This record gives sequence, C-alpha cells and structure tokens, in this order.
Amino acid sequence: MRLLLRSNTGEFSLTKDLVGNDVIPPYAILSHTWKEGQEVTFKDLMEGTGKSKAGYDKIQFCGQQAKRDGLQYFWVDTCCIDKSNNVELQEAINSMFRWYQNAAKCYVYLSDVSTTKRKASDHFSGFTWEPAFQESRWFTRGWTLQELLAPVSVDFFSRESKQLGDKRTLERQIHEITRIAILALRGTPLCEFGVEERLSWAKNCETMRKEDKAYSLLGIFDVYMPLIYGEGEENAFKRLRKKINKPPKGLLQQQASVQMEKEDKECIQHLRLTDPRDDKKRIEETKGGLLEDSYRWILKNSDYQQWHNDQKCHLLWIKGDPGKGKTMLLCGVVNELKKSMAKADLLSYFFCQATDSRINNAMAVLRGLVYLLVDQQPSLISHIWKKHDHAGKALFEDANAWVALSEIFTNILQDPSLKSAYLVIDALDECVTDLPKLIDFIVQKSRLSSRVKWIMSSRNDTHIEQRLQLDDSGTRLSLELKENATQVSRAVDAYIGHCLSELTEIQHDKLLQDSVREKMQRKANGTFLWVSLVIVDLKEAKSWEVLQVLDEVPVELKDVYRRMMGRIKELRRQRSELCRQVLSIIIAAYRPLHLQELYILSSLPT
Repeated sequence: MRLLLRSNTGEFSLTKDLVGNDVIPPYAILSHTWKEGQEVTFKDLMEGTGKSKAGYDKIQFCGQQAKRDGLQYFWVDTCCIDKSNNVELQEAINSMFRWYQNAAKCYVYLSDVSTTKRKASDHFSGFTWEPAFQESRWFTRGWTLQELLAPVSVDFFSRESKQLGDKRTLERQIHEITRIAILALRGTPLCEFGVEERLSWAKNCETMRKEDKAYSLLGIFDVYMPLIYGEGEENAFKRLRKKINKPPKGLLQQQASVQMEKEDKECIQHLRLTDPRDDKKRIEETKGGLLEDSYRWILKNSDYQQWHNDQKCHLLWIKGDPGKGKTMLLCGVVNELKKSMAKADLLSYFFCQATDSRINNAMAVLRGLVYLLVDQQPSLISHIWKKHDHAGKALFEDANAWVALSEIFTNILQDPSLKSAYLVIDALDECVTDLPKLIDFIVQKSRLSSRVKWIMSSRNDTHIEQRLQLDDSGTRLSLELKENATQVSRAVDAYIGHCLSELTEIQHDKLLQDSVREKMQRKANGTFLWVSLVIVDLKEAKSWEVLQVLDEVPVELKDVYRRMMGRIKELRRQRSELCRQVLSIIIAAYRPLHLQELYILSSLPT
C-alpha cells in the first residue's frame, strides 16, 4: 500500500510501498466517481505531470481535508496503485475493503452535487443539494458498496468541498437510495446478513469492467479470489459464489474447531489476573468520577504531543508529587486515545496499586497488558499457545513465569499483524515487586518497534529516572514544571468546583460558595489529594461551620495527616488504641496486607 504525503507547500509525494513490517500511519481515503481521461494516474505522479487534469482538484481536496482532520497521509485509488502492474492490481483489489476499513477518515467527493443555491428569481428558488444527492452517480458504482460499509467514518462533500453530512446523519437518505440495511450502515458485522441480501445491495450498481461487478464484492463476503479479466461477468460471479458457498467443515474439523475455542478460552482464563478495564472503572468511581476539565490540558502539552506525533519518540514518563492527579490524568489519556486512534490500533493499560497484592508486581503488569492485547486481537493468542500447551496455568505462576511471559510479550510486539499499539502503565512506584525488572523490560522493548508507544506515570523517583535512561526515543513530563504546575492548578480548581456542587448544605448560598471556593483554591496548592481529604470533612459540616472547618485544615499534606492522628487520639481509649495498633502494623509490614492478615496481626476484637 502506498500513501500520499502532502507537504507544507501543497505538493504531493508518494511513500514507498508499505509492506510486511512497515508501519502504516493513520490516513484518510477518498471515494469518488471517475471521469475518463481526467484522473491523475500513478504514472502522472511519478513523472510530475497531471496537474492540468480535473482529477487533480480531488487529490488537493483530499489532502487539504486530511490536514484539517489532523492527518498527514491520505490515499486515492487513481494514483496510489500502479495499474500497469497486474500483480499489484490484483493484490490491491483483494485488499481494498481492508484499506477502507482501516482508514481513519473516508471522504466521499460528489462531483455532481452542488451546494450553490439558484438565484431568488429562479423558478426553483427553494433548491437544495438533496435532490442532486439522491440522483448522484456515486450511488450507482459497484465499488461504492464496500467504500460505504467498510470505513467507520464516512463524510460526504459537494463539488465545492462543502461537507453535506456523514454516514450517520445521512443514514435515512442513504438507506432509501441504496436499500442497504440500517444496521449494516451502523457497522453490524456483514456476516450477520444473508448472502442474497448482500448481493441485492449491489444489484443495480455498474462498473466500467463487467468482471468488477463481482470483484468489487470480495470484501463484502470476506473472500480472496484471483482476478481473471476477460472471463466475463457470469463466470466471475460463478467463482464468487463458489468461494462464498464453500462446503461446511467436516465433523472432525468442526470438533477440532470447538476444541480449539475451548483451549483458547482456558488459556485466557489462566492469563487473566485482573481486567484493567474494571480496575480503571473502579478507580474512577472511587475518586468521584473523571472530569474532562481535570485532564484535557495535557492534550495540548508539547511533551505529550511530541510523544504522540513523533515516530521517533516511543516513551513518555509523567512524574509528579503525591496528590497531583496522575492516575486520573492517565484515565483521561486512555479515553482520548480510544477516541483518536485508528480502528486497527490496539490500546492496553494497567493501573498499579501498592495496597492490592493482585496488581502491585511486575508479573501482574505484563499479564494485564497481554490480556487486553489478546482480547482486542484474538489472533495474538497464538504466541501463548505453545508454552501454555506444555505448562498450563503454571506458565503464569511458576519460577520461570517472568521469563516465559517476557518472551510471549516480545513476540506479540513483533507480530506482523500488529499495526500500532499504545501501552499505558500508571503508578510505576506502586509496583512493589520486581520494579527494576519491569523498567528494564519497558526500556528494552520501547526501542524494539516504532509501532508501539509507551506512556507511564510515577512519583518523582530518582531510581526510576536513572533506570529509564531517557534519550531521544523518550521524553519526560514533570507536573512540577512551572507551565505544567499552572495547568494542574487549573485542573484542581475544576475539581474543587465539582466537589462544591456536592455540598448540599451550601447549595443555596452563592456568597458562601464563592468564599469556600476561594479559600480551597488558595490552600489546595495544586493538589487533588488535599481537596479529596478536606471535602470529606466539609460534607459532614453544617453551613455555618464550613469556613471554620476550612480554617482549621492545614495546607501541607503532612500537617493534614498529623491532624488525622490528633483526631485518633481524641477517640475513646479502646478505639484510639486499636487505630494506633492497625497503623503500626501497616507501617511495619514488608508488603501490603490482606484484611484477614491485618485482623489477626492487630488482634482486633470480634
């Protein structure tokens, strides 16, 4: 697959043919109708000609629109395929559905639809583009079907390059014109629709070459078929139906398939220690919900943008003091990556927590990351099979588990079918077991493939910093730097506003709300944790006590904790001693304790 790259001067150039392990960057793709002799060809681009052709305007439009959508690369069928090369043409037609499916954006350019209104004196003064849209030649093309159904995002444009709508907003009109099922337009897997129904969608479509009526349906039925131009439409459809109607697997094959599915399921069950998606949801709920205003600032941060956009930058380390909102910041980053990444990209993440023995060690991190990768792209499980067949559940638990899983993870990252992947790890400092081993692994693998980008967070820790060995392939984002600290303070202010909305005692007193807000902003010192600790006291206070409570709360977290200890001393003697005993055991323990262990060691009463 070749892509077009638009320079700052508006010129276009072709990339090399991206094959094998080559990384295919996010790209836009064009869908349009051809005009004989007026399309810019592969040969034209190679020879620097074709600018005088009408089709050149469409290429310019696609490049400009891609730029507006934040995409540097785009693809146009007329000039990105060397049609003089039969091998390349055959591969392209068989890959076309997948290329449209993987595109970040698909632009439909309707050269016969205009948004220009007629003059007021004209008989048709109320004219709009909709009648022309319904009659557009684009809907009669054989290739339109896959170009409409394969991409997730399809935007429609008039000949003046004005956007008319997208596949969702124009859903009713498209359905009425094409009779394609609404569910298919919304992305329901095509295999859920019958063969005859899918064939009916293309019944009234035409192609320049008769055989292409059948070849344009290869992706619709997920089949591969050699192209034989000259065989005629009838023979082409016979071969297509033969591919579609392959005889069912024999009984032994069916049994083998069922057994394989069972083994896959068992393998994934053994791998799963936790589902990081559930951990993320639990953390967000525990912290009172994720506020967009508390993290969106990072999307415009230069260090983040360098990591996200620079192909040479594979690793980003976000560091900051306790209570600066690092975990919720990464929750937000995960959400934003989900929205922006290409459909074929993978996103895996893990949230370390020192107090939870399930998720506070290096093995748990690798297992969690691999689990999400395999869940999103099931074919990757093949890298686990061989070792799991021999060891079973012990593969992830015995003395050699780290060595085995490291090898599996490495093989997954090098899998040719892996397009691009984002790996996110929160709270490295809370990985209490084998942290050095985990960091060394991350550093080594972050330099292994340009298709994989890592982002991590931790407290300010010199040991972590030294071990990460950040060079040109990685960068750091410090929340204490002046410009970042300012953004964090604004995010904390937004969090304070959210918390105040939950204080029912002062809901109807705007002056008191403003006073509380101003005092909390001044004392919080850009720290989320301070706000979350103080808001607990404020929720229990009466309206006339609120300002007094705030005055009593210290600014420094250490002083806040000292105040908590003072409250413990004020408890009735037995309860005070029990609290001090529990805290002493927790501080002295080598590792986080289970509740049952804490109960026994602290000699708590029944």
